[in-house]
Amino acid sequence: MPETINIDALKADEASLRARYQKFKNMGLRLDMTRGKPAPEQLDLANDMINILSAKDYKDINGVDCRNYGGLDGLAEAKKLFADFLEVNTDEIIIGGNASLNIMHDIIVRAITHGTCDSDTPWGKLNKIKFLCPAPGYDRHFAICEHFGIEMITIGLEDNGDPKMDEVQKLVANDDSIKGMWFVPKYGNPTGLSVSDATVDKLASMPTAAKDFRIMWDNAYTVHHLNDNHDKIKNLLEACKANGNDNRAFIIGSTSKVSFAGAGVSMVGCSQANIAWLKSHLSIQTIGPDKLNQLRHIKFFKNMDGIKAHMQKHAAIIKPKFEKVLEILENELGKKNIAKWSNPNGGYFINFDVPNNCAKKVVAMASEAGVKLTGAGATFPYKKDPNDCNIRIAPTLPSITEIAQAMEIVAICVQIAAIENL
Repeated sequence: MPETINIDALKADEASLRARYQKFKNMGLRLDMTRGKPAPEQLDLANDMINILSAKDYKDINGVDCRNYGGLDGLAEAKKLFADFLEVNTDEIIIGGNASLNIMHDIIVRAITHGTCDSDTPWGKLNKIKFLCPAPGYDRHFAICEHFGIEMITIGLEDNGDPKMDEVQKLVANDDSIKGMWFVPKYGNPTGLSVSDATVDKLASMPTAAKDFRIMWDNAYTVHHLNDNHDKIKNLLEACKANGNDNRAFIIGSTSKVSFAGAGVSMVGCSQANIAWLKSHLSIQTIGPDKLNQLRHIKFFKNMDGIKAHMQKHAAIIKPKFEKVLEILENELGKKNIAKWSNPNGGYFINFDVPNNCAKKVVAMASEAGVKLTGAGATFPYKKDPNDCNIRIAPTLPSITEIAQAMEIVAICVQIAAIENL
C-alpha cells in the first residue's frame, strides 16, 4: 500500500469523518455486499426458461426422452453449446448439475480416494497433499482444501493479476507432493484481472515433480463482460496438449450467473483420459443428470450468440453498480493516496486494498454501521492475509442506492481506520 499517506491532512478531516460515521450508525442500515450474487433483476432475465418446455416437449433433437434415466455426460446439444462456452471440443466435455463447485469438489475427492487417471497411488494414501493457491483468490477453493486437509501454499500475484510464476515453477519442479493449483483465469475473483498468454504457456509447459499435477481452471466469468472491451485469455487445455501435458487442465464453468444461480448448468472440459476417468466415477455416483434443465437451457439460449446477447442484458444491469462503487471510491479516496482498487472489464468483484493492518478494522467498523462485507482475510488460504489489507467488494446484488450508502460508509471507515492505525 502507499507509504506516502498525508496523515496530517487526514487527521484534519477526522472530526467530520467521525460525525458522518455516527450519522450512518444511527440510521440502522442493513446492507449486504458479502457475496457475488446476481440481483433479482438479473435472474428475471431468464424467467421464460422456467416454462419453456410444454407437457409434450421433453425430447431433445435426437429423440432422447429427457424425463428418463441416462445420458451420463450430457445431451449432445448441451455438449455442443457448452463446448463453445468453454472453448473445448464436444468430446472433451461433461455436463454436470447446477454447480461448478460440485464438480471441483468431486474431482478432488475422487483423486483422494482413487487417484487420477495417471496417479501411481490415490492422493489420500500419500503422507501429504499440497495445492498452490494464488491469492487473493476464491475462498471456496480454499475451503475445499481445508476441508480435506490439503496443505495450501499461498502464491502472490503480480500487478497484472498473474501468479508469481518464478515461484510456481520452482515449487512444482521440486516437490512431488504438490498435486494441483487453483486459479480463476478471467476477470478473477476478487482481482477482476485476467491471465496473460505468457503465464498460460508457462503453466502448460512447466515441468512438475508430480506427474499427476492438475490445474483447476475455474473459468467462472468467461462471458461476464461489463463493457465492449472484452478480456481474452489463451486456451489452457490447448496449450497443455501442445506441450504434451494433456491431462494437466480441468476447465470448469457454469451458467450460475448466466441463467439461474440455483438452477444453472455446470460443465468441465478436459482431456480424453480425464473424461474417461470422470465417467468411470460418475457411473457409480449417478444414473444421469437433470436433462430437462439442460433441455431448457438449449431451447432458451439456442447457441453461443444467444448466450452473448443475454449477457449484454446482464451487463446493462450491473455495469452502473460497478461505476457507482468506483465513483464513490474516487470521490472519497482518490486524492488521498490511502487505498487502491481494480477497475475490471468484467466479472463480479472489485478488488480493494486498504492500508496495511486495516482491513479487519474496516470490515468491523462497516458492520457496526450496517454494511456487511466479505470477511477480511477470506480471499487468502486459512483466512490469513499477511498484510491485512485486502477487501473484496461485491456490487451485483444491492441496488444503486444501497451501493451508494454502503460505499460511502466503507470509504469513511477506511479513513478512520488509517488515522487510528497510523
